[in-house]
Amino acid sequence: MKKLLPSLLVACTLGVSLTACDKMPGKPPGKAAASAAQQGFQNTDITGIDYAKGFTLTDHTGKPRTLADFKGKVVLMFFGYTQCPDVCPTTMAEMAGVMQKLGPQADQVQVLFVTLDPERDTQELLASYVPAFDKRFIGLRGTPDQTAKVAKDFKVFYAKVPGKEPGSYTIDHTAGSYVFDREGRPRLFIRHAGGAEPIVHDIRQLLS
Repeated sequence: MKKLLPSLLVACTLGVSLTACDKMPGKPPGKAAASAAQQGFQNTDITGIDYAKGFTLTDHTGKPRTLADFKGKVVLMFFGYTQCPDVCPTTMAEMAGVMQKLGPQADQVQVLFVTLDPERDTQELLASYVPAFDKRFIGLRGTPDQTAKVAKDFKVFYAKVPGKEPGSYTIDHTAGSYVFDREGRPRLFIRHAGGAEPIVHDIRQLLS
């Protein structure tokens, strides 16, 4: 991912959540760190934020889905696209590793992959790509308008970057993941490339 494009620098200035500028809107860092310490979390505690409340999208089997469908499970939600060359497959592989490390507890966890590229990421493509990392993973997509809405609701930045060939493009996007507790409340933000162990630790905290 190109992290120093002017568009990303503008996004950083506006306080959009991007790994390139190491920002996460929500609670002030000091308060979040204190809360995380109290809870024993190793990732960023976002408990009490007033965004990332839910979504209405379609899964890779064609079934309409909302966050409420997964009540009772800890939900990890990542925004990306199937033709992403680096961040997305790395994150999905890391999530698969998390599920392995959780052992039997993994059945109480749901990983969701939300495409930011619905024009190319068809239902069929998501059905092939997402479960390849773990058969329990679910791919979600919407129309371009629905995608824009859910990205805005979750403060996820994304923008097309034209490629060398006509009509080709990549997508610069927020590279972190959201974690929801069993009641569907946003609790954690996981920054990219932090490793599986902190995620496993925090999920077990939420499952206990």
